[in-house]
Amino acid sequence: MAKLSKILIFPIKSLDAIALSQVEISAGGALKSDREFALFDQRGKYFNAKRSPQFHLLRTSYDLPERLVNIQHNHEQFNPITFHLDRDRQALASWFSEFFKQPLELKQNTANGFPDDPEAWGATVIAESSLKTVQSWYPALDLEQIRSRFRTNLEVEQAEAFWEDKLFAKSGEVVPFKIGDVQFLGTNPCQRCPVPTRDPSTGEVYPDFQKIFSQQRELTLSPDTERSRFNHFYRLALNTQIPLTEAGKVLKLGDLITD
Repeated sequence: MAKLSKILIFPIKSLDAIALSQVEISAGGALKSDREFALFDQRGKYFNAKRSPQFHLLRTSYDLPERLVNIQHNHEQFNPITFHLDRDRQALASWFSEFFKQPLELKQNTANGFPDDPEAWGATVIAESSLKTVQSWYPALDLEQIRSRFRTNLEVEQAEAFWEDKLFAKSGEVVPFKIGDVQFLGTNPCQRCPVPTRDPSTGEVYPDFQKIFSQQRELTLSPDTERSRFNHFYRLALNTQIPLTEAGKVLKLGDLITD
């Protein structure tokens, strides 16, 4: 049976992931600590990797129990700088402002983080075999590169490629499923942005990445997939909602996926 094989959360939106063996569902129906923090510009708009490839030059690691983040620049020889996510919030925002050369504010949302799709605040879900299929379209890239480009929260093994395409329906409808004892509602295929076209470590753009992807995605789309959700084919992974009733439950690696 299909089962949960990878859990990735991104504590600061647009920066590196942490791989976990288990994760709690937050009060707002998200993975706890996922996209808990995000940068905003002076207009109150997200400042993220969609807007600045410089994000790809930063490496972050975390000690979440101690509330610490370590940041290092890919191409500069200096030791990582460490901030406390709560006590040093303003200093961390100032560091980012200096790095990106514009005033930025670091905001926090512990309830459900800062999802790209506010109507689909739950985790993103994908079959590992889907990522392997996408990797086959790009001979110069390995699986970890593809994983880092598409930044999906939950991976499922022992499921066929694009298994997740069965978990959405027509607009306005949801498809229920469970991972372990946590209820999910599949909403729509995730619309992608410029981020997957770039090398996660350098920001260098892969030539014709989006064109190759869209052509292959259309060719491999199952006849059973709800095609009305594809106004274009630059979509991969499943967006979800997690009902607020699931708050406090825990997802674990190895949890089975059921209807």
